[in-house]
Amino acid sequence: MCGILGLLLHDPSVDAAPDICEGLSLLQHRGQDACGIVTCGPKGRFFQCKANGMVRDVFDEKAVSKLIGGMGVGHVRYPTAGSSNHAEAQPFYVNSPYGIVFAHNGNLIDGPSLLQYMDATAHRHINTSSDSELLLNLFANNLQQTGKFRINEDDIFNAIGGLMKQCTGAYACVAMLAGFGIIAFRDPNGIRPLGVASRRSNSGKDYLFASESIVADALGFSEWEDVKPGEAVIITRSGVSRKHVAEHAIFAPDIFEFVYFARPDSVLDGISVYRSRMAMGDALAVEVDKVLKEHGITVDVVIPVPDTSRVAALNLAQKLNLPYREGFIKNRYVGRTFIMPGQQMRRKNVRRKLNAMALEFSGKNVLLVDDSIVRGTTSKEIIQMAKDVGAKKVIVASCAPPIRYSNVYGIDMPSRTELVAYGRTTQEIAEAIGADLVVFQTLPNLVASVRQFNPSIPTFDCSVFTGEYVTGGVTEEYLHQLELLRADNVKKKSAASSWEGKGEGSVVNGFHDRETMVASSGPINRADDTVGLHNTWNVS
Repeated sequence: MCGILGLLLHDPSVDAAPDICEGLSLLQHRGQDACGIVTCGPKGRFFQCKANGMVRDVFDEKAVSKLIGGMGVGHVRYPTAGSSNHAEAQPFYVNSPYGIVFAHNGNLIDGPSLLQYMDATAHRHINTSSDSELLLNLFANNLQQTGKFRINEDDIFNAIGGLMKQCTGAYACVAMLAGFGIIAFRDPNGIRPLGVASRRSNSGKDYLFASESIVADALGFSEWEDVKPGEAVIITRSGVSRKHVAEHAIFAPDIFEFVYFARPDSVLDGISVYRSRMAMGDALAVEVDKVLKEHGITVDVVIPVPDTSRVAALNLAQKLNLPYREGFIKNRYVGRTFIMPGQQMRRKNVRRKLNAMALEFSGKNVLLVDDSIVRGTTSKEIIQMAKDVGAKKVIVASCAPPIRYSNVYGIDMPSRTELVAYGRTTQEIAEAIGADLVVFQTLPNLVASVRQFNPSIPTFDCSVFTGEYVTGGVTEEYLHQLELLRADNVKKKSAASSWEGKGEGSVVNGFHDRETMVASSGPINRADDTVGLHNTWNVS
């Protein structure tokens, strides 16, 4: 999962970088591995700064001051596979045609065939194993076909429409053409979120694209609108053009955005994340009450697992007329364990991140409420922490159903065999994580909790719960390759090994590619430096 942002200021003499930097910090929850900004200044010149690390660490005052220009694109990411070289941070850049900067959130499922097309037909060199670079080059190649010295909005719409016919998967993208403007588009199913907003300035209107509405709220933008599925939006200083460029497809935003990823103060596709989590708590309370009665268990206190589950836990406690307590105190300077790159690191960081207060656990039957249970690593550690400080029984309630399938649309779910719910019953899951009892939200209740706030959305992508993929085209072979790529031991191996292969792999442009083209929102090559643009990060 990544966060993307594009900004165009009406006054080109005012630098966009400070606002982009602030916006990225508000999207930091979507990725903590790397971040980057590219701005466009006088005469269409690009200025770039990107590196591994948090926004606050990469973009100090000196770094931001070197990013000149009144429009720009920003990106935060976490890696789904591969090493963490700072060259792998987005946005990406190609100089031809016209100079394009590109940032992407999502994942393509037809990377190998697109790579073959790039090599054999388009004759464009793909330097990484990133579907983001593929998308950029598809877009660039389609623009190249116009053969024009200068392009217009219709040319761009046609290029994006062609791209949507060529590729399959989830993608929310922001691009910038040198000296022209900023562009955004969203896949035909609308799986990944993206919106646009405006702000009145002294000279005219400023425009913003962002993954979540919180960026618009914080930066003083209003009139937030979601980019529609299959829609492209072009913004220049002359105006805004919008067009639906894809063939009709079912609108199915990813429900996991509402369960876990998005900030509670964001509104996605007309749905308040906060309100949806309140509704999840109400629905979960009914299920918990039923299961507790079946097992003859009473609960003394409801305690959330910080932070995402707090809203749901509070509503659940109120509905069941139980006391709500903050039993875990969080160290806010440790990142989100779900998006940490290694299993051992995740396990170690749970206890660094949380401290259990014996006062709220000792001698009590405790109901822990969490947003979801993925690997079970965090849950197992948290349950043990509760028991270590004296909890009699620990019951876990999950706002989401059991996660039994891989996500192929840009969330770094582990392989199916690493999912604690894979091949296990609810009782076996409880035994695996050390809980006395586990209660899961039902899928119909989860969908209803979210959909009630925007009934016009026909369905949601619930593939991690059902194994049904809305785009189609997800084969067992693809899932197997994806799992090999994402497995923690493969990540460690690829981080330690060099690009020159030991063993066989497919040959691409004369080079051995040992990894299948299924990485998400970031390259996984071993490039030593960024390509094409000078990177001002850490330059005095």
